[in-house]
Amino acid sequence: MKQTQTLFLGATVALLALVACGKPDVTSPKGKASYAIGYQVGRAMKAQGIEIDVATLSAAITETMAGKELRMNEAEMREAIQALSAQKGAGGDPAAAAQNTAKGKEYLDANKAKPGVQVTASGLQYKVINAGSGPSPKASSTVKVHYRGTLIDGTEFDSSYKRGQPAEFGVGQVIKGWTEALQLMKKGAKYQLTIPSELAYGPRDSGTIPANSVLNFEVELLDFK
Repeated sequence: MKQTQTLFLGATVALLALVACGKPDVTSPKGKASYAIGYQVGRAMKAQGIEIDVATLSAAITETMAGKELRMNEAEMREAIQALSAQKGAGGDPAAAAQNTAKGKEYLDANKAKPGVQVTASGLQYKVINAGSGPSPKASSTVKVHYRGTLIDGTEFDSSYKRGQPAEFGVGQVIKGWTEALQLMKKGAKYQLTIPSELAYGPRDSGTIPANSVLNFEVELLDFK
């Protein structure tokens, strides 16, 4: 349900930025904000691998705002969104997923033997690069972090460093491996995390992350509240 709502809301917000025809307005405050929202949502949808028909979505927004009769009823729209959500969470190729599981296990076994790598009861692997100081965040805390995420073959799938802006989110609002790791860290700490698939996205694809993928993260805890 949560993923379905995210897809729906993401598409809606994206279209608000696409309704205008012709050259985008990036000079007025309203235009700049609209473009920024469109960029953020578009980037998120691209990362999730969501394919949309921009013309049809734009028409839906335009007609709805104009008070015109809908071309689909709400039940039909819910079914379409649920079908898209199910397709995105299906996990892709079962053979590839099984191969990822095998490769992940081999990688985890090799990584935990490396100097400095610690393993928690859940299977999370981490290495302390900088220890930081002071108290640690709680599950209810909001953190500000810089991070870089890669697959075990080195493919980078996300980086706040490249965006030039740290990320802020609730400790309890991310994948299990992150939630656990952040509560071990202190302000100023920098960790290298290796997260088993069951503490990440498990048996489903997530954007450019294949099903059953072990993930590596470089995480720097800048601040929390």
